[in-house]
Amino acid sequence: MSARTNGQNRAQSSNGWLKSYYYLRFAVSAAWVLAAVTVARTVPPLAAIMLVAYPLWDALANYVDARRSGGLRGNGSQLLNFVVSIVTAIAVAIALGRGMNAVLAVYGVWAVVSGAFQLLTAVRRWKTNGAQWAMILSGAQSALAGLFFVKMAGGAEAIGIANVAPYAAFGAFYFLLSAVWLSVGDMLRKSRQVAS
Repeated sequence: MSARTNGQNRAQSSNGWLKSYYYLRFAVSAAWVLAAVTVARTVPPLAAIMLVAYPLWDALANYVDARRSGGLRGNGSQLLNFVVSIVTAIAVAIALGRGMNAVLAVYGVWAVVSGAFQLLTAVRRWKTNGAQWAMILSGAQSALAGLFFVKMAGGAEAIGIANVAPYAAFGAFYFLLSAVWLSVGDMLRKSRQVAS
């Protein structure tokens, strides 16, 4: 087996993992958004739990993806994203005692930093995996949303979990877009193999 074939097989295996991973990230984010804009809006204890759980989920997802994609040492941006997300969950839990403006400010800083790390991860994967353009867009948009959150947190507007929901919804959209892109790529590749 040639080195090129070996590389193609590794890339296909990696794409298979990423496809499942992106679908899972979409499903969890979509469920979080649905709960945020329905039940959690009127149940503050549930909203508080969800606001802490969201960065914890991001930390777990980055950890698992890094482990499945060559290990933590080879995925520095994801390792840092894992650490930042854990710190964010702790900071959100503390900020809840000061009000939703403080929570939104924490989310804003997290969105900027984690978006930058997501962008770096996608750039690193660009040559070996598909659908990374969507992850680059997602990382850039996350960073911009974070700046908007920080600005909004300093205002007088009433803030709740519903203000965070669009951020999570856009994340869900980009994960779904990436997963579908990889799925279509797999179907096209298989149809070419059958035809040849």
